[in-house]
Amino acid sequence: MVIKINFKKTNELIEKFEKSIKNPQIDKSKKLYTGIDLGTAFIVLAVIDEDKNPVCGAYEFANVIKDGMVVDYIGACDIVKKLKKEIEDKIGVELFDAGVAIPPNTESIDGGVVKNVAEAAGFNVCEVFDEPTAANKILNLQDGAVVDIGGGTTGISILKNGKVIKVVDEATGGTHFSLVLSGSNKISFEDAELLKRDFKRHKEIFPILKPVIDKIISIINRAIDGTDVNEIILVGGSALLENIESYIEENIKIKTLKPKNPMFVIPLGIAIGIAKKGE
Repeated sequence: MVIKINFKKTNELIEKFEKSIKNPQIDKSKKLYTGIDLGTAFIVLAVIDEDKNPVCGAYEFANVIKDGMVVDYIGACDIVKKLKKEIEDKIGVELFDAGVAIPPNTESIDGGVVKNVAEAAGFNVCEVFDEPTAANKILNLQDGAVVDIGGGTTGISILKNGKVIKVVDEATGGTHFSLVLSGSNKISFEDAELLKRDFKRHKEIFPILKPVIDKIISIINRAIDGTDVNEIILVGGSALLENIESYIEENIKIKTLKPKNPMFVIPLGIAIGIAKKGE
């Protein structure tokens, strides 16, 4: 099977972004764009300039989103404001233009809330994307499926010739990983979250998480049924689980890949999307 996707540029962008979080790269003459990803586990802000170069970023663990929906509006606003100020203090420039993303098919349910969170933090929201489509702004997948395994939901965009032809979103993701770990290890949900993020223990916990991954696989199978998808790209924080792509590929029998640090794909994709809109 010929693999069309090439992660070279995507991974280079992610690596530059990771470095910019600690060491901002700012040209104050250039316009800046911010991608805001309100995740179930983390809120991430990614800032790029008009040339689509990463400038700076910040992220923080948060418990203000459940199954892709904002459940603590004030808490979400406070964290986004805090991260915005943190970045502005680092780069010495006020952030203004931004984009946000939501799970597919939730525009009427939560799109306005997510936009309001960003605006309450002082941003001008230029665009509201669905999460897998935002991810593809930097993946540039032409034919296949982008699968966003988030904290509360798994969102899927099916692409044909670079165009989104179908979007699906169902509740199952990293939160369910934590719930299973909490129950099997008889620990608190908070401790399960820490265990899940301990990469050294991923091989140990993987067998415990298989039932949740199997549910994600069933969601993907339903979404791609009747399509000619021959390539699956995983993004989202929960895709960080070691070897999840291999297990999914083994069971679905379709080539499954993920870029470096899939947690940063969506916020960078959002920022790239609004930068392209501003051209």
